This record gives sequence, C-alpha cells and structure tokens, in this order.
Amino acid sequence: MNYSLAGHDLLASALEGDVTAFAQMIEPLWDPAYRLACSMLGDREAAEDAVQEASLNAWRNVRRLRRDTSSLRPWFLTIVANQCRSMRRAPWWQVLRLPNFPERTGGSGPGNDERLDLENALRGLTYQQRLVLVLHYYLDLPMEEVAATLGISKGAAKSRVHRAVRALRPAIETTEVKK
Repeated sequence: MNYSLAGHDLLASALEGDVTAFAQMIEPLWDPAYRLACSMLGDREAAEDAVQEASLNAWRNVRRLRRDTSSLRPWFLTIVANQCRSMRRAPWWQVLRLPNFPERTGGSGPGNDERLDLENALRGLTYQQRLVLVLHYYLDLPMEEVAATLGISKGAAKSRVHRAVRALRPAIETTEVKK
C-alpha cells in the first residue's frame, strides 16, 4: 500500500508517539486484517479480538516499522497472523475446539455446496498452507507482499502457494467426482 506525502507525515507522527496518526495509518488495513483473522480462526469474535490485540501490539512496536510506508501492510498482517497463531495455541482455544471456518448449515443457494466443499478442503490443510492461500487468493496480496508478510523470499512464497494449491487439489477433485 503506497501512501502519499500525508501518509509519510502520519508515519512520522506515529513514530514520534502520536496514537491518532497511528490509528489513521492502519485504519485502511483493518478490513484485510479482519478477513485474514476470520479465515485463520474461523470465528468472528475471535477474529475481532485478534485484530484488536494485533493493533495494540503494532502500536507497541511501531518504532520497529521501517520508514518505508510500502512495508506497512505486510508488517501489520504479519502481526495479525502471529496473533492468530498465538490464539490458536492458547489453552482456551483448545477447550473451545473451534473449527477453522464457521460451520454453515442450511441455505442451499447456488454455489453454497461448492463453498462448503472448499471450506472443508481448506480445513484439511496445515495452518501455514491456509495462511499463504488466504494472503494471496482471499486478500489478493501480490506475491511480494505475501513474501514480506511471511518474512520469506518471493520465490519461496510462490513455492508455498504452489504446494498449498497442490495439497488442496485432491480434496476439491474428490468432491467434483462425487457430483
């Protein structure tokens, strides 16, 4: 996400401790962050908590952000992904045993069966495989930002996306054959 001169001013103010400037700076990132958290946690309330906690962690660590504003989105989404990972490891999460995606019942509209099949297939992937697919396909991040969010090279990000799609393919093909 590239910012104008005003974005650079917000970043400079945030780095100097202006919480209002920081909030204005990350506000456009809350929607993609929430969608990432929903996809990774499968629960809307937990996703809201994750984004709120990630925002607080980002504020606490804003001085670690490079002065290059193009790094803001990958930096913040990394914090959100790490928060989701931490929440899934927390004891309360294991007690709740929440699914990876909210269960949907009823409502057999057009495409609903395909969506359920995809969600079921995604449940079978590892956390890292789901994360890379959500970043690239669901949040529509370019490969460079996927790589920056995961802290890996662009080539490694491409490779992870390819392997995740390859892992997902048998489950989707199986459901297509059943129909």
